Parts: sequence; C-alpha cells; structure tokens
Amino acid sequence: MSVLEELPVVVVGAGPVGLAAAAHLHERELPFLVLEAGDTAGAAVRRWGHVRLFSPWRYDVDPAARRLLDDAGWVAPAEDALPTGAELVADHLQPLAELPQLKPRLRYGARVTAISRLGLDRLRTPGRDRTPFLIRLADGEELLARAVIDASGTWGTPNVLGASGLPAHGETDVAAYLEHALPDVLGADRGRFAGRHTLVVGAGHSAANTLLSLAELAAAAPGTEVTWAIRSTSPARAYGGGDADELPARGALGSRLREHVDAGRIRLLTGCSVHALTPTSPGPTPTPTSAGSAPAPTSAGPTPTPTSTGSAPGGGRVAVSFRRSDGGTESVTVDRIVAATGFRPDHSIAAELRLDLDPIMGATRALAPLIDPNEHSCGTVPPHGVDELAHPEVGYYAVGMKSYGRAPTFLMATGYEQVRSVVAALAGDWAAARDVQLDLPETGVCTSDPADSTGAGSCCGPTPTGPPVDSPATSMPPAPLPLVSLDTPTSGPSAGCCATPPPRH
Repeated sequence: MSVLEELPVVVVGAGPVGLAAAAHLHERELPFLVLEAGDTAGAAVRRWGHVRLFSPWRYDVDPAARRLLDDAGWVAPAEDALPTGAELVADHLQPLAELPQLKPRLRYGARVTAISRLGLDRLRTPGRDRTPFLIRLADGEELLARAVIDASGTWGTPNVLGASGLPAHGETDVAAYLEHALPDVLGADRGRFAGRHTLVVGAGHSAANTLLSLAELAAAAPGTEVTWAIRSTSPARAYGGGDADELPARGALGSRLREHVDAGRIRLLTGCSVHALTPTSPGPTPTPTSAGSAPAPTSAGPTPTPTSTGSAPGGGRVAVSFRRSDGGTESVTVDRIVAATGFRPDHSIAAELRLDLDPIMGATRALAPLIDPNEHSCGTVPPHGVDELAHPEVGYYAVGMKSYGRAPTFLMATGYEQVRSVVAALAGDWAAARDVQLDLPETGVCTSDPADSTGAGSCCGPTPTGPPVDSPATSMPPAPLPLVSLDTPTSGPSAGCCATPPPRH
C-alpha cells in the first residue's frame, strides 16, 4: 500500500450527503474524516428545520446509512411520512452521526478555507496525481488526504436580488429589511411579518413555501399583505405539475399557490426584475437575531455578511423599483423583502485545484447539460456518477447541492447515488461505480412556461452531446429540500413526462 492510500478520504460537510458519503466509505473499509464547520451534524438543515420536506422518508435516507442504522436497532420512520428539516436531523442525521462507526471520524467546528496539493500549486503537473491533498482549516491547521469529497453545499452563498447576477442598486443599504430563503414566518420570525407588507422575489419551491406561510399569516393577522415578483412573464413553471407530480406534496405546493394568487390573497407581479431598493426612512438599526440572519456556510467558504436581522426599523419601509420585461417600470413599497432567489456554489476553497466547470452552470462540464434549466425543469435527470462528477484534479469531487452549480432541481436521492458511485471508484470498484441507478420522482412538467423554453422540444429527449445553450440563466431558484404539509401520503412512482433512462454500465 502506498503512503497516499494510507491517508483518509476527507469529506467536507456533515449534512445528509456528507454523512451518506461517510457511511459508504465505512462500508468500503476506506479510512475517512468528515470536517463540519458547524457544531452539529446537519447544521444547515437545522436553519430551515421548521419546513416540511415534499419528499417522503423513503427518498430521504441513503441505503448505506440505513444499513448502518438498522444494524444499530434504529426505528425507521414511516416511509410515506413527510419529515420537517428538524425531524430529518433528529430522527436520521443525528443518530447516524452518533454511531460508533462514524462518530470518531467526525470533527465539528472545522471550517475548510482552502484545498490544494502538498507542495504543488495549480500550475505544477509532474507527480500531481500521486501527491496528497493539503486541506487548510480556518484555525491554521493543515491536514493531508488521499481524496476529497466536497459536500459543503450552497446554503452559505445565496444569490443576490439583482437580475443581472449583481446586487440591485441599494441592496446593501436595505439589509435590515431583507431575509434570505425560508424564514420561519409562522414561528420564530412571525413578529417581523405580521401586520406588514412583504415582497417575495423568486419562482422556486423556497419562494412558494414562504408565500404559502405568508398567506396563512395574512388570514390570522390583520394588515398583513403579500406581493410576489418573478422575472418570467408567466408563473406556470412555478405552479408545477399539480396532480401529475409524482411527489403529491410538491404538486400541491404549486396548486395551493395558484389558488391564493387567483383569489387575490397574493399579488403577483410578472416579468419584473429588481433594479433598485431605497429605504424610505433610516430608522434605528435593529437588533440582530440568529433566526433571521443569513447562516454561515456549514463547511467551507467565507462567512457571508448577515442580510437579515430582527424586526424592521420603526416606521421604516423599502421602495422597490422593478424593470419590466416589456421595457416599462413598476414600483412597490414594502416592510420586508424575502430574497428566495436561490443559491450558488462557492468554489473559492478549491482555487488551486484543476476544476473543469461549465461556464454557465458552475457544475462539471459533463453534468451541466443534463441539469441546465434553460433546457428543462423536470426533477428527473439521467443517471450520473463518478464520470460526470470528475475534474482534471484526480481525486476531488464536489457532490450534492454543490455539484449542481446553479441548477434548481437537486434532490437528496441524487446526492446519495453520487456518493455511492464516487466511493466505489475510490475503492477501485469501477464496475459498481459506473452501474449508476437513479430513479427520481418526476415533476409532471417540462419547460412548462413557453416564455422560458429554448425551443428545443421536449426537455427529456436524448442527452445533449454538445455544450449547453448559451442563454440567460433562469430565475427559478434552487430549494434544497422544500416542502409542504399534506395529510395524504405520496404514492409510488408512475409514468410521467420523462422516462428514466436505463442504467449505464
């Protein structure tokens, strides 16, 4: 055995996908170490613990993790139940992290700030694939690794409000009025929204959940108003597939949202991009609250500047100026703004590694055409694993939400199959690594908004062979595991708009 092979595989992040990677590494008898910036497993998930997932338990537990838990006498939740984020942590991630096979190899409070090769910068080639990875932590400690599985996610790097990928004019000036995705509108954060006018910007599942909570709050708290702004000229894609969705909770999310809009309980502005934000009065600086502030990344990257604080300044409001797609303008004055505009990966910690990133998606060049929302919006993607996730930097893999770049359709089950394939490859079992099995529940909608379509026909046709279409990024933001509570459990898979391709061998 070489010195390199004696080193551990380092997993960055102890969320669902990072812990699944640890479970697979244990099964393959590969030494490993999990580095988590937070103080617990699933630290980022805890930030949206009040939210109910739309995927039932049977999609939420990795098979290798389940085997470890079952051997320890774990009582599995009902497969058709829809957990909240808090329940996902308490009933799955925390018990998994406490297992004796994993616990000694998890380090909390270990924020990764850089990954390189020992003694080699990005320019040096000779012997590179035989040189250990060098991992530097925020406290200056350095660790060596055989390989790196980066499951750090994107929660700590939310997108800005501005439509051009740049902050809207005055965006930093209104930080006291601004929330990022999934505030606890009906719980801890209720006081910031009750009796006030809130603008929600974004067209994904995170936006839908916040809008539904605000509509419920408006029914109970007089004076509560809700406005929703999207860049698209139609909300059809945001409404989703309804009854055709193989996850009934996900389908119901859009159906309920449509009902509120049609009834006038939510005012919808279409074809609108945020251009400028102006506080109408300065007001005192509010006291920061952890529930509303933007969370620090769970494993890597710079700590983001808090963009959401306590209650809005007394009497202060924000004038929001929009540019319309028809060339006109629109304006609205509100008390709070929820920026449900999605997230983006932070690749800065790997700046000295040789990454092959698609210029549009920020995913690997091989994966990007399979998930590009300019081409399709369905939750089903072709099976993909180690080959699609590989970079020129041998032994480095970004998995989970981070692997999808800015694509909005990631589901946990995808991440679980990604790490199974990657770990099999690291163990030298290339037959298993390339026998990728991925069966995802379909949304029942493919490029449902004609205005968003590239005109390429069905989004689920043959896998593209060329580079992705160079068209503007969609406004549809990603939602890690979004959510709506239903009394009716989900049914099994059925035929939909996108037949899952056969596994590749």
